[in-house]
Amino acid sequence: MNTEEFRRLVDIPGPFVSAYLDDSRSDAAKRPNVEWRSLSSKLEHMGADPSALDHMEHAILHSRPAVGRQGRAVVVTRERVLINEHVSRPPAAPVLRVSDYPFLVPLVEFGYAHPPYVFVAVDRSGAEITVHSDGDLRTEVVEGEGYPVHKAATSGFSGYVDFRSTTDEAIRVNVRAVAERITEIVDQMSPDVVFVSGEVRSRNDVISELPPRVAQKVSQLHAGSRGQRANETELGELVKGVLQRLGCVEIAETVRKYLAEMESKSGMAVEGISAVCTALRARNVAALIIGLVGDATVVTGADRAVVAPDADTLSLMGEPVSRVARADEALPFAAIAVDAALVAVDDSLTLTDGIGALLRFSAGDGM
Repeated sequence: MNTEEFRRLVDIPGPFVSAYLDDSRSDAAKRPNVEWRSLSSKLEHMGADPSALDHMEHAILHSRPAVGRQGRAVVVTRERVLINEHVSRPPAAPVLRVSDYPFLVPLVEFGYAHPPYVFVAVDRSGAEITVHSDGDLRTEVVEGEGYPVHKAATSGFSGYVDFRSTTDEAIRVNVRAVAERITEIVDQMSPDVVFVSGEVRSRNDVISELPPRVAQKVSQLHAGSRGQRANETELGELVKGVLQRLGCVEIAETVRKYLAEMESKSGMAVEGISAVCTALRARNVAALIIGLVGDATVVTGADRAVVAPDADTLSLMGEPVSRVARADEALPFAAIAVDAALVAVDDSLTLTDGIGALLRFSAGDGM
């Protein structure tokens, strides 16, 4: 999972209250309230701040209900709600944490039910852009200033050439306007994918104007009926299929690279809490691979992102122990702090201590 949207959490002081629950509501009037009373009682005994519980209650009881069988992920502090998202499948039982760290592993494991993406329906005149983020959507229309955009027959060869040149330039103006707006949106929200729908020339023209960092996120879709701008509903199943495949492909590719590096003993992959902590402190983790970590713990300094397997290791760095933390909370947090991706795997991949890392450079080069 791309952790860019989580990076804001690194600078937010805890404690955090994290909850993952089944949001499939068979009785929307009664079931959530009954469940919340049980959850809030447990969180109180775990030491949750009353203000944090108020935020949690509002998120659970007053957010848009799930469609079908889904879970909900909620992370709050005493000041505000930080995460309130549907996840693609619910946990078997509620998962609750009160900690100096946000608990993000279930969110990585289950995945967003609504990952952030952009849908762009283009034609020669401009585009309609729909942005999906945090479970909400907003739509805007970009109409370029170029006109005319349709070539017409004229009398005389000279007149035809002039009109064609004017039309081509108008289309280029509109294409640039659309590409610039797409780039602005991608830089602001970092979506998982940008769907570009339209007839072949229109979408190719727009994509060719995008900078590489944006173009690499593009997935092309055909135009709407009769070549018109597509309504996203028309292409909904295609969009859903691409989002699911991208998530699976990303995980599979990361695991494939990790296993290849481990087998070749290249120094570009490590496993075990000690080795992973060393890599995190060196800012040398490209992807943290999280398996069955269990109740393992680490120690940290005053900076929550400075992690070590034990007090002796931390003291060698001249740092006293500030806290003992669960490894499944502190290690993902430290990974986010160094812009690493997070990947959750099941027990089909055996990892020492349930944790591994794909590195940015060989462990022997600077660690």
